[in-house]
Amino acid sequence: MISRLLGRRKASQRRGNPLTGLTVPPGAGLLICRVLDPVGEPVSLAEFTLHDSHSRKVVSGEADPYGLVVAMVPFGKYRLAVSAEGFAPYRDSIPVTDDGGPTGPRDITLQIAPSLPLPDPGEWEIEQAHTRIGFAARHIGLAQVHGRFNNFAGAIRIGNTIEDSAMHVVIDAASIDTNVQMRDDHLRSADFLDVEHYPTMEFYSDRFVHRGGNTWAITGGFTLHGVTRTVTLDANYGGMRVGMEGETRLAVNATTELHREDYTINWKTMLARGIAVVGSNIKVDLDIQIVPKGTQLKFK
Repeated sequence: MISRLLGRRKASQRRGNPLTGLTVPPGAGLLICRVLDPVGEPVSLAEFTLHDSHSRKVVSGEADPYGLVVAMVPFGKYRLAVSAEGFAPYRDSIPVTDDGGPTGPRDITLQIAPSLPLPDPGEWEIEQAHTRIGFAARHIGLAQVHGRFNNFAGAIRIGNTIEDSAMHVVIDAASIDTNVQMRDDHLRSADFLDVEHYPTMEFYSDRFVHRGGNTWAITGGFTLHGVTRTVTLDANYGGMRVGMEGETRLAVNATTELHREDYTINWKTMLARGIAVVGSNIKVDLDIQIVPKGTQLKFK
């Protein structure tokens, strides 16, 4: 495949080399491997990270659509970590040496991640005291401003299979909280949420798709500012526990990204060089605990 990738020689000098034109600097080598599933199919977009012997991250990225990972790094010993949705993580020690060829385990086979026990069918509800509906938006292109909604309610019907389940969540738009009163008042105004005319936000879904392991896609309609769009929550099921009062609890973390212009929230003030004061993309992060419907709790 590649017989020499050292010094300043070019891979194009070797017939049949897939890395034609690539120059490898002196003192560096290539790590090359493919990421496969248990039946030998490539795992596209698998994430990889390479740490050196001092636990410093050297390089990270994603496998290509054919599961190929290529990294050029200085000679040395490295710790390779590979992960993908629905699969158990892979870790191994990899030396990159001056041996006249590419380094790597060639093929990495990821194993399906074990799944946590799922709940029995029934009616559940969000336990507000241990649930957070948070968001983040970029401010003047520099950093994220974080906030949350303090008032909400949600019902979840778990079917005979999780795929037959449904959920409905209602959020009080006026309960937005970024820890700055003036900013919160502006976000409640007609420039943004316009809570006088649109007092609630709602999400309804009856499409739960298992992605493998403990990961799920929850797709449904999200209504904001009088507009409904289809969104997908990337959900990670955290399992079941018994709480302090003997109640059963389930935990789920979910994320998604919204574009406020999709919901006709178009307020813009620009700085010099066309930088928006408030970014268009809103990252949403949900940490949810649910309990059986009607559960009475003395201590939250």
